[in-house]
Amino acid sequence: MALLKKGDKAPSFQLMDQNGTEVSLKNFKGKKLLVYFYPKADTSGCTKQACSVRDAMPDLKSVGVAAIGISPDKPEKQRKFDEKYSLGFPLLSDEDNSVAKGYGAWGEKKMYGKAYEGIIRSAFLIDEKGKVIEAWYKVSPADTVPNARRTLGDASPA
Repeated sequence: MALLKKGDKAPSFQLMDQNGTEVSLKNFKGKKLLVYFYPKADTSGCTKQACSVRDAMPDLKSVGVAAIGISPDKPEKQRKFDEKYSLGFPLLSDEDNSVAKGYGAWGEKKMYGKAYEGIIRSAFLIDEKGKVIEAWYKVSPADTVPNARRTLGDASPA
C-alpha cells in the first residue's frame, strides 16, 4: 500500500460522524483540513490526541483549518467519546477500514512480538483543493497538532 506524500490528491471519503451525519471530503472544499486516524476512542493515546486537537481548534479555525478524526469505532462509541471530552469536531466511523487503507493508515503492527493488522496512527494536512500538504505516519498523539502548526508556519507550543 502506497503512503501519501506532499502533493498527492487526498482520497475521497464519505463516512458517518458521531451524530449520524454523512461527512465527505467534499464538505471541506475551500478549507484546509487536518485529518487524523486513531485506533480506538477513549483510550489514553487517542484521548490525548483528540483533546490536543480540541484545544487547538480556535487557533486552527482562525487560519481556516477544520479537523476530523477517523477510527474504526461505531458512531455511537464516537458520540460517547465526543460527549465525554467535549471534543466538538467530527469523529468519523470507518468500520471496514476502507478509508484508512486508502490513506495508508492501515497495516501491520506488532505488539509483544505478535504481528497484526490495525490502524497506524497517522495525520494529514489537506489543502483547499484536496491535495496533501503534509502526511505524518506513526505520529505520536502529542505531535499531531505541533506538526500541523509547524507546517502552517506557526511554531507556537501546543
